[in-house]
Amino acid sequence: MKKIIILIHCKDRPNIVASVTNFIAKKNGNIVYLDQHVDRQQDIFFMRIESEFLNDDFSTDIFKTCFKKELADIFEMKWRIYSSDKKPKMALFISKYDHCLYDILGRYNSGELNLQIAFIISNHIDLKPIADSFNIPFYHIPVTQDTKDNAEKKQLELLESNSIDFIVLARYMQIVSSKLIDKYPNKIINIHHSFLPAFVGAKPYHSAYERGVKIIGATSHYVTEELDAGPIIEQDVSRVTHAYTIKDLIAKGRDLEKIVLANAIKLHSERKVMVYNNKTVIFS
Repeated sequence: MKKIIILIHCKDRPNIVASVTNFIAKKNGNIVYLDQHVDRQQDIFFMRIESEFLNDDFSTDIFKTCFKKELADIFEMKWRIYSSDKKPKMALFISKYDHCLYDILGRYNSGELNLQIAFIISNHIDLKPIADSFNIPFYHIPVTQDTKDNAEKKQLELLESNSIDFIVLARYMQIVSSKLIDKYPNKIINIHHSFLPAFVGAKPYHSAYERGVKIIGATSHYVTEELDAGPIIEQDVSRVTHAYTIKDLIAKGRDLEKIVLANAIKLHSERKVMVYNNKTVIFS
């Protein structure tokens, strides 16, 4: 059995759903999931479909060719077709914070994440023992003002040679340059330690404490050249009170960061995120 995922967006018009489902039926496919959304303000149609094909001679390449000719060109679709046989390859970028790293590797080791972690890159050597304990290749690439260009060149070489599909910044405390962003558009996931756009900066929990906030949050988003302004994938908040210390806020915030980042990774790797005009459509 072959299972594929189809992601589509195009200008909204009648008969799109019927045309796609009939096309799959003619190819002897069985639709096991279908969800769609219409952005009324932009007049854009979005759809995600999972289909199974039982015939042994099914070819994803032939299906793509027919889909393009018989549907995509006619409806002027932007589309992607993925085979469930191929797990996306992910690279982790880290620095010294270990809470997100432990959480991701624990979920990965238990089979919760449908992906392959190819390697870990860090600008510090501190967390190498964690990578080693999970048998994940670790590359130490220091980054300074003088070595940043060379470090990025090494990063790109590793990413390309390993055919990486997407990158996760698991509290990687460096700004990613346009070279990497252009190479991986909407494929670099970051976790921000606040509920964007409030309390941005180096010490969000201190700012939150000074303001006496009643909720704190975390935001996972795709990286763009505009800092912390990329399409948002996942967010969550937790209530706090005046009794919380800064240490309590940091601990609660780190719990949120782990959950939000893990959910964002799952959504992306399961092909449930579509980006349009710096916004996301998230399918269930």
